[in-house]
Amino acid sequence: MTINLFQTKEYKALMQEHISKTIAYLFSKNQDFAVACEIEFIDFNPPLPESILENFNDIVLFVLSGYTYETATLEKDYLIFEAGFGEENFGSTVTIPLLAIKQVIVGEHPIVLNLAKPSPKQERSTQNSMEALLNNPENKRLLKKKKR
Repeated sequence: MTINLFQTKEYKALMQEHISKTIAYLFSKNQDFAVACEIEFIDFNPPLPESILENFNDIVLFVLSGYTYETATLEKDYLIFEAGFGEENFGSTVTIPLLAIKQVIVGEHPIVLNLAKPSPKQERSTQNSMEALLNNPENKRLLKKKKR
């Protein structure tokens, strides 16, 4: 049995730290950049309309410049920023697990290449959060009380 080195806990930790430090460095230098990310792990709040989502491929490129760059932050294991989508410039907060970032690009130069995938627990969606909340019986009772 062969081990996929790029999916080991050690490699994932190494890549996550590298991506985080690289983005923090770019922020410290006030440098615009782009990230190529796996769409399946990205959370949009509010959710994007289907008419916009259907235009995305499995890997989507976000260019962080202007307003999007100004709103961008690193929070724990996530890159978070606000962006407008589609012709109507639909506003949404984008939350990306760092390991869902496949490339960090400055100008025409990819400066980070990541082969690791996020762990399923890193997916941050409202549905997953609600499921986790409802797994605790105490929370179910609180939710029922609130509905009455």
